[in-house]
Amino acid sequence: MISLDRQHDVLVLTLDMPGEPVNKLTQALGAELRQVIADVDRDVTVRACVLISGKRDSFIAGADIEQFLEFRREEEAARTSQMGQDVLNALAALHVPVVAAIHGACLGGGLETALACSYRICTDHPKTVLALPEVQLGLIPGMGGTQRLPRLIGLQAALDMILTGKNVRARKALQMGLVDEMVHPALLREVAVTRAQELANRTRRPVRSGHGAGAAGLLLDTNFAGRSIVFRKAREGVLSKTHGHFPAPLAAITAVHTGFERGMAEGLREEARRFGELAMTEVSRQLIFLFFATTSLKKDTGVDQPAPPPNEVRKLGVLGAGFMGAGIAGVAAQLGTIVRLKDTDPARVGKGLAAVREVLHERLARRQITRQQFDDQMILVSGTTTYTGFGNADLVIEAVFEDLELKHRVLREVEPALAPDAVYASNTSTIPIGRIAQAAAHPERVLGMHFFSPVHRMPLLEVIVTPDTAKQAAVTAVSYGRALGKTVIVVHDGPGFYTTRALSAYMNEAGLLLDEGAGIEAIDGALVEFGFPVGPITLLDEVGIDVGGEVGLVLSEAFGTRMAPSDAMRRVVESGRTGRKGRSGFYRYDAHGKKEGVDPTVYRAIGGSGARVPVPAGEIAERCALAMVNEAALCLQEGILRSPRDGDIGAVFGIGFPPFRGGPFRYIDSLGADEVVRRLEDLHGRFPSRFEPAELLVDMARSRRRFYPADGKPV
Repeated sequence: MISLDRQHDVLVLTLDMPGEPVNKLTQALGAELRQVIADVDRDVTVRACVLISGKRDSFIAGADIEQFLEFRREEEAARTSQMGQDVLNALAALHVPVVAAIHGACLGGGLETALACSYRICTDHPKTVLALPEVQLGLIPGMGGTQRLPRLIGLQAALDMILTGKNVRARKALQMGLVDEMVHPALLREVAVTRAQELANRTRRPVRSGHGAGAAGLLLDTNFAGRSIVFRKAREGVLSKTHGHFPAPLAAITAVHTGFERGMAEGLREEARRFGELAMTEVSRQLIFLFFATTSLKKDTGVDQPAPPPNEVRKLGVLGAGFMGAGIAGVAAQLGTIVRLKDTDPARVGKGLAAVREVLHERLARRQITRQQFDDQMILVSGTTTYTGFGNADLVIEAVFEDLELKHRVLREVEPALAPDAVYASNTSTIPIGRIAQAAAHPERVLGMHFFSPVHRMPLLEVIVTPDTAKQAAVTAVSYGRALGKTVIVVHDGPGFYTTRALSAYMNEAGLLLDEGAGIEAIDGALVEFGFPVGPITLLDEVGIDVGGEVGLVLSEAFGTRMAPSDAMRRVVESGRTGRKGRSGFYRYDAHGKKEGVDPTVYRAIGGSGARVPVPAGEIAERCALAMVNEAALCLQEGILRSPRDGDIGAVFGIGFPPFRGGPFRYIDSLGADEVVRRLEDLHGRFPSRFEPAELLVDMARSRRRFYPADGKPV
């Protein structure tokens, strides 16, 4: 795994795990590295070392996550953390300087390894990213990251990295002092060896003492009162965002704080102890499940094997320059796709192009792209009021209003202009693709690509296939969606598909609670406390009350009383309120669209005096959440969903199901199918027609089956 190469008095250590696409930190690799360190310490002819990867596009991608599922006790996980700390402490204590030569992903334990080196060089390649993403697994850095990172780049910058887990690209890493130098990939090894020699000769010294923190940051870091403010604000920020559901960020703050106030040795002990505690939490188990589920999903072509290779999408046609169409065009341009954006009149096309510009300018303002890249991406997008240029499109995405007649007209108009192998996708959230494809001369190349709003921020893409959809069309849509950076699930056709249908069951129950007199803030508060990012009423304001009304009509027509909109929702739709976009919804909004509290006049639209009936928060949460969970089970039972894995990924990444609960099917497993059925039957007795348990759940309860094996991995 570690090959050694001498260049004069510099020893180059090349990490290359055989048979693996990336390097991962395992106990075996740790033991081998420990032995190499001991050998170097005894070899007086070695004056410096370089640590480099033999992999093409990664340094070290982090720890082997599978080993985390094998922990059975907190003490076992804590010992693993301590073992990793010991290896990196030995690396940091070497009597010779060590240069980390970083190209590609340097994540988790990989970055912790680099932090233990004397000097860090990274490449200026787009694939070079550095991060400590452990919080995304419900854990904290366990190999010294909570101690070394703040001492290198300053307290505030380190907490930001540790608490968010976000990627830092090469140029930003250089600016903040995370790396000492940035070079072209072709020069990495040569420069690393030269710097190692210079460090050994003492002709170069790395700058330290939190130099990335800046003068103000250093003042805070070295001052007890200043540090107290930073730690207090960090805790307040975490609790505001997580509502206490995610223990890892708070544990990370404690570990960092311990190191600052009681020294690095105590900080490392606290880090290991906290890592051990977190590794055994249900939150971590669920987040690790999501990691494995999304990893396995990346290998899924979306069709039964054998799967044909996808067509390359170099040119994209987008029909409809509204909010969704412009959003799709914006993310496509970022990929380098040539985009033709069409609408019915020049004003709408112009507005769409302006929206694309706004999406790209946001990346420029955040320094995620350069001015030249911004200009190059904008040049890729052109607008039109005709179908000129669509004959060259490899993929056409229709994003017009949710009206079947309109979608039929657009499809009939554009199809004669398309190339024979072009794929046609509708960005609909409710209308069955089979009904849209009735207007097509070639229904085999028609499918759905349901993007979520806003397109440039929401990670999920739901690809919908019909019995007529060709495999070639499906794999092309899946492949292109992944190229756009989306997490893609493939579902079978039906009204509302999966995500809209499951979300509607949840939203409908919130509306029925309004009918019963529950308060708007009480409903939203109960579901936020359960773990949803926003409550259902706030979400309806965000999506648009008018849009929600259209969705409700389609699904109530398809599913009858189970999906019938509540009287309260129907009346609010009829009142003309549209939500935040019109600054007229369940909540009040200022001129900038910022929410200011419940609009008291909405209760007159709902009906009644405005006096609300207290409903326990637990009952509100259970009714709304179980409505969604049962609908998810019905989707699996009916074949809309291809697997529980896809259902969990779709719910978490598309409609906000709490990730620390793993998704609807993981939630069922955690409670037990028998307990879920018992609760549903109780609710069904109180509210007939809405909570009758899916037959799939009843069968699972009888046979005491689970959706997933107990080891936490998706099947």
